[in-house]
Amino acid sequence: MLKVVSILCRPGKMDNYAYLLIDENTKTAAVLDASEADPVIRECERQNVKPQFLLNTHHHFDHVEGNLELKSLFGAKIVGAAADSDRIDGLDIGLVDGDVFMIGDCEANIMSADGHTLGHILWYFPKEKALFTGDTLFNLSIGGLFEGSPEQMWKTLQKIKKLPDDVLFYPGHEYTAYGLSALQGKNGEKYAQKTKERLAKGYSAAPVSLGEEKMCNPYLCIENCQDFCRMFE
Repeated sequence: MLKVVSILCRPGKMDNYAYLLIDENTKTAAVLDASEADPVIRECERQNVKPQFLLNTHHHFDHVEGNLELKSLFGAKIVGAAADSDRIDGLDIGLVDGDVFMIGDCEANIMSADGHTLGHILWYFPKEKALFTGDTLFNLSIGGLFEGSPEQMWKTLQKIKKLPDDVLFYPGHEYTAYGLSALQGKNGEKYAQKTKERLAKGYSAAPVSLGEEKMCNPYLCIENCQDFCRMFE
């Protein structure tokens, strides 16, 4: 069983989320998208774990800046896309689309996700029904196209839409507030109410099921690539 602990980094600035992943059977631990070291170290101490892996979705500094300090402290291996081998410092293990990576007994499927960047990957744990989307999919929005094209992002989102509705997704930032104004209908009202209650209590809006997100995220509701691409003209 995979335990997921959200770690807020850069609060009030970029509102990143790193995630501490713990296989509760083997006690193997990993950190995904270590934006900065200090909050990650504190959470590892609270959970009494020593991460063996530092997982990455993409190379942007606000997702990797804690890697080298954590690698030095814990002796952990840095894992990310092979395409980012020259853009993620200290990368030990490079992965490509379709690879499988194990966190203890928990199996992660690697999915290419060009759009926000070229070489972005998603970490999908099918048995645990967990998806870590980095800066590809946020609550009610998507990541900006820094390197990829609208067509590439469209293809990536179609991969996500094909995953089961009961999969929970964990984004790389707390950007939910930006998308609340676009919500419409009863499904949108439920999503907004639940989100506002969670945020008011100091929790993250995530995780949300992909089923909910497919109904409420305007970028996932578009039915064809042509209409999607028009949004970026």
